[in-house]
Amino acid sequence: MNIFYFYYGWSGGSDRHADAPRVKTQRSVICVSYFSGGDYSDMSWDFVVPVSLDDLLKSGAINQYVVQDVLSPKQLPSHLSSFKAALRSQGPVCILEHFDTMYSVLQHCRTVDLALKEDTLEFLIQVVRGLSVSLPSLLMSGTLSAADRKQQLNAVKMSVFLLCKLTENLESDSCRESIVTAPSKGRKKEKASGKGLQQWDSERERVLQCLTQLLQLDIRSLWNLSLVEEEFVSCVTFCCYKLLENPTIGHMKNKPTRDAIIHVLGVMVKKYNHMLGACVKVIQLLQHFEQLSSVCAQAVSSWSSEYGVKAIVGEIMREIGQKTSDELAREGSGVKAFSSFLSELSTLVPEAMIPNISVLLTHLEGESASMRVAVCEVLGEVLVRVLSGDKLDDSGRADRDRFLDTLQEHIHDAHSHVRARVLQVYSRIVNSKALPLCRYTEVMELAVGRLGDKSVLVCKSAIQLLAAFIAHNPYSCKLSSVDLKKPLEKETAKLKEMRENMSEKAPVAVISAADLWAAMEPEVSHTVRSHLEAGSDAEREEDDEEEEEGVQDRSDRDTAIQIAQYLRHNKYRQAVCLCARAHGLYPESPFFSALSDINQDALLSTLASLFKGPEENQASEPVASDQPPTPQKEGGKAEDEGKENELKKQEMLVQYLKDTESFALQVERAIAVINNMLYWKTTTVVQEAVQFCVTAREFSVADSVCGVRKMLPLVWSTDAAVKDAVVQAYRRLYLNPQGDSTRAKAQTLVESLSELMVDASLGTIQCLEEIVQEFFSNENALQASVVQVLWERFSGKRETSALHKRAAVLLLGMAARAEREVVLSNLDTLCSVALGEKVTEDYLLARDTVITITNITDHVRQSKGVPFRLPVDHHLFSCLTQAIADGVVLSDPHWQTFMEQAIRLVYFLAESPDKLCARLLQRSARLLLEQVTEGGEPNQSQMSEGSQDSEQQVSCVSLAQLLSLCGAVAFWQVSHLERSVSTELRRRRGEKEEKEKGPVGKNKDANDSCVEEELGLTGASAEDTEAEFIRKICETELLADGNMLSVFLPLLVKVCSSPGRYSHTQLTTAACLALSQYMMISPTVCKDNIRLLFTVLAKSSLPVVRANTIIALGDLTVRFPNILEPWTPNLYARLCDENASVRLTAITVLTQLVLKDVMKVKGQVSEVAVLLLDPEPHITSLALNFFNELSAKDNAIYNLLPDIISRLSDPERGMKEEDFNTIMKQLFSYITKERQTESLVEKLCQRFRTAKTERQWVDLAVSLSLLSMCERGFKKLQECWDCYSDKLAEDAVYQPLLSIMAKLRRRAKPQFKAQVEEFEKKLTVVHTKGLENVENEEREQQLEEQTHSEKTQTPLPKSARRPTRGRGKSRMDESDLVTPKKSRARSKKIITFSSDEGEDEEDAVMTENETPKVTTPISRTRRTRLRH
Repeated sequence: MNIFYFYYGWSGGSDRHADAPRVKTQRSVICVSYFSGGDYSDMSWDFVVPVSLDDLLKSGAINQYVVQDVLSPKQLPSHLSSFKAALRSQGPVCILEHFDTMYSVLQHCRTVDLALKEDTLEFLIQVVRGLSVSLPSLLMSGTLSAADRKQQLNAVKMSVFLLCKLTENLESDSCRESIVTAPSKGRKKEKASGKGLQQWDSERERVLQCLTQLLQLDIRSLWNLSLVEEEFVSCVTFCCYKLLENPTIGHMKNKPTRDAIIHVLGVMVKKYNHMLGACVKVIQLLQHFEQLSSVCAQAVSSWSSEYGVKAIVGEIMREIGQKTSDELAREGSGVKAFSSFLSELSTLVPEAMIPNISVLLTHLEGESASMRVAVCEVLGEVLVRVLSGDKLDDSGRADRDRFLDTLQEHIHDAHSHVRARVLQVYSRIVNSKALPLCRYTEVMELAVGRLGDKSVLVCKSAIQLLAAFIAHNPYSCKLSSVDLKKPLEKETAKLKEMRENMSEKAPVAVISAADLWAAMEPEVSHTVRSHLEAGSDAEREEDDEEEEEGVQDRSDRDTAIQIAQYLRHNKYRQAVCLCARAHGLYPESPFFSALSDINQDALLSTLASLFKGPEENQASEPVASDQPPTPQKEGGKAEDEGKENELKKQEMLVQYLKDTESFALQVERAIAVINNMLYWKTTTVVQEAVQFCVTAREFSVADSVCGVRKMLPLVWSTDAAVKDAVVQAYRRLYLNPQGDSTRAKAQTLVESLSELMVDASLGTIQCLEEIVQEFFSNENALQASVVQVLWERFSGKRETSALHKRAAVLLLGMAARAEREVVLSNLDTLCSVALGEKVTEDYLLARDTVITITNITDHVRQSKGVPFRLPVDHHLFSCLTQAIADGVVLSDPHWQTFMEQAIRLVYFLAESPDKLCARLLQRSARLLLEQVTEGGEPNQSQMSEGSQDSEQQVSCVSLAQLLSLCGAVAFWQVSHLERSVSTELRRRRGEKEEKEKGPVGKNKDANDSCVEEELGLTGASAEDTEAEFIRKICETELLADGNMLSVFLPLLVKVCSSPGRYSHTQLTTAACLALSQYMMISPTVCKDNIRLLFTVLAKSSLPVVRANTIIALGDLTVRFPNILEPWTPNLYARLCDENASVRLTAITVLTQLVLKDVMKVKGQVSEVAVLLLDPEPHITSLALNFFNELSAKDNAIYNLLPDIISRLSDPERGMKEEDFNTIMKQLFSYITKERQTESLVEKLCQRFRTAKTERQWVDLAVSLSLLSMCERGFKKLQECWDCYSDKLAEDAVYQPLLSIMAKLRRRAKPQFKAQVEEFEKKLTVVHTKGLENVENEEREQQLEEQTHSEKTQTPLPKSARRPTRGRGKSRMDESDLVTPKKSRARSKKIITFSSDEGEDEEDAVMTENETPKVTTPISRTRRTRLRH
């Protein structure tokens, strides 16, 4: 063997470079001679995995490998070819010879071509795979020599080192390339860069697979004592962690690479003692890469479950648990990563987290909300996945209860995000049925309380939790708390009775006989000893004689019982004496057989057996304290056990009913709150509320129909998401029925919709039309069956109630909106069933039938083209006129609504409705006259007062109904002219113009039409002519002498103007409404009767009349705004009406008029502000809504505020200070602009000058304090000092101004803060000393300063001093001290308030004998004719 010498020992860079040529030559010679023959058996050097790449260029320990030849980039291709040839011939161990070549590639990695690096990577993969193939046989043989072991070890370390480092470099290049070539918005990546990146993505997985294949082998045996060096482990793991730092590693496309990395690291953790390093690295990755939280959780889960390293979960949890609040605050995004990591890990391995969960609980008391969320989610996963079910042991139940208590505490966490997530955790627990039954009521009560949370997210989560409770409740939700109350009381009384019966039969005390004997045994033993050691026989004989008197007549059993009784009554001496005598009296008795030899032990044993009874009963049966020690009889034992079982069952039943009642109460509370949340402005909350109502309805919860009906108006919502949620909810509840056949499904659908429509309001029915119409508009197999079932119900083929019959006909009308033939082809059926001879029996069915027929008209369907109308002699109209006329002389309360809908239908569907209605009025009047005539004859012979009263009553009702009919005809006649007739005129004109248009006409009138188009006159003149034509008809023809309507106008005026004579409520109400409808016809009629209508409004004693009059005047204001404008204050006056319904109507009407710009807003709006304090909550909410909507208009409230303050602070009104402050606080909340605040400060300060009382000063000061004062406002407050400074002596004025300074000082900058403090001192001085005293002190101080300056100055000649003396006063004049008069006398700039300009308009409130003459014209567009 040849011995070669290696020269090492370079101590520094200079020595190394000095000896480099020599060493290089020697080393190269040695290597060539060593490897030339391919013999690697004499391996005397070791390869040490370096920390950095350059460490291999430096000499280290003895026999340590050092790179000698770093090739240049030009030399690399040829050497790689040599390496490729060596790899083929020598196998993977050729890396020992060609390591320097591979190392050179790493050194020049940034400069060499990508193809060269790819070739190098491929060679290294082949080397590692070759080692993975060759090593198993070598390791299994067990005959590996030390040299061979070192050779294989060096090959493994070299190849793994090179592969890992090259992988790191390629990964860095890939990330750098992706960043540089990242496409901007709208651009694509370059093809070359994308291709290279894609190739590396595919190669990454191959590298990891070959590493895994090698590391899974038992290569640890290659190291001494199987201790793998830390550098080797770090080399592999560092490469893996480098790959994990890729931003796209979490994407789905990289899942194979991600799994491969986790697999490699799992091998390192399990086989190479990398657990602690992995824990530290996971924490570091989470701190710096938030996106890796899910990847790290998957990795830790895999290492724990697949590789069996369960301790790593606890280690990482402890590391996170030991983080302090300060450390977490510094982490930034790391906290979110920790939170996500823990949450994700709990879903993967909840069992492994339980032993160390206590270290995380400390974060629940910390400041980090994210960590609190994570811990709560971990607890939730553990409760759902591990600590659930009935098979938990005591320890598991204790942990479960402790975790649930912790979660309950954080339902009220300070952070809204934590509260929301805890509620979501509870939703998961409830959905998984992991919540104990005993906690249902408690948690549900907490959830109901969170419905009022300020956070929208918390409210949503609370709704979801309550829906989960309803969906998974163990109780019967169908019963309400009211229905459960009686059964609960009944069963509770029964339970009480059973307990009383059991207590009477129960023994006084049940004590074990053995326990009693053990307690008395010392004393009995002492008595026996005393008896046996008695001093004389005479004493024994005396005792024996006492016992013999009653023993001779007893049996042995009676004697035994007597002894036991003596013992129980603490008569130990008698018991001992009797027992001692008993053996002599009953020698053969089994009770006393042990007393053949009388001694202490025998006596004690006999007494114990007599007292405790037979030995077999000692351990199992307690002995009653009043029973003898005779054998127990078990005759009633079974009966007692049966009663005890019944008692337990009854207790369970009562507890179940109590829990059910509590649950039902919570559900009712939740439904009441969530129903109100349906109209929130937050879309997501409304969607959750809708889903809750659907869930409650699906599980048949009591009162759930209320929520379903309440959400129905949301189909008109402008928010598409809300509207879609409601439509989907109704489709899910009612339009997707369950059944075996189409017929069964149709019946189910009709029954569910009918139930919803029973007792539904008209608004609810209109909303439901939108949903049902959509159902019939779309092609559906159920449509024909549903229509058939509805007709069967309506016609009476199927027995149904009157309510369901009405619901059926309304549903048919909804279907007719989508398909007219559904109703049009069955008009005869509708007339015969609902409008025939029996129409007077059910006017509600007739009304709903008329509504259904109305749905086939053009007005409802909004169809264009030739209008669809029926002839006047159609059977439908004869039925309608007959039903209306016959009902006039009846007193049916539902005739009114039927009549209104019938007249509407006549004008919508008849060809000549005016003629038809004229005949109807004539016929109805004739019937009324006939009734009066027929009723008058018998009353003349019967002069009974009561009969006369009843006759008058019937006549009043009939007359009221006739007047209502007149009003309806007048209203719909005007509507018919302005809508139907006007539309038809436009349609005919359009058709005529289309026909007249032709080639000749176009050329002839081209120039004229162009001029008209430029002037905007095309079609305008024709429309104006048509409008004028209709207006003329309304003014001249409708109430002409020959028209039937004109006959009733004098009667209406007479009834309305004579309330004393016509005092009948219904008659007065009908007359007022009919008069207002007549006034809609023309301005002339309106002017003639407007004062009468306002007189009725002011003086009528009937609230319903006043309320109806307000509505009528609102319609008249829309139609004739110029006529009604002077009467506006009279409308506002009704806001102070004593009746709540009148105030409600007034605020509703005025809100519509003001917000639609029909009525000009004036100072009378202060009456609306007063309603903010109305005792009726609904009125208060309407007033609040009025100001909320008004605030959306530019400067509306800002312009009105000064006038509102003046009116509310008027001494004559006498408003309380608290009420004034409440109103102003709400109104000033709408002032948000700095310029508005500045201007209001000036206006309010100027009002101090005109304020006459102290109360007005106080109100102005309070109003100033309610403003969000800014720096500009403060300056304006300083400028207006003269306005309020003389009022500061009043404490009620001074305190609000002082509060303004406090607010300004809190958020002021230092310079501005000094100004505020100086002004505050000025306020305080004036308040304490008075304005005059302060001004006098200031003048005296100025005088002293001036005098002092004159004394110190050099005297000037008289000629020089004279001009100065002329400019400034040296002495005080008395007139100068009268500051207030002086300041008021000075000429000031006159300030005009926009709100003050209309104060003189209060004269518009006219007396009875005065009618407003001056009106303010209000321009109206053509659209403001008649609004419905």
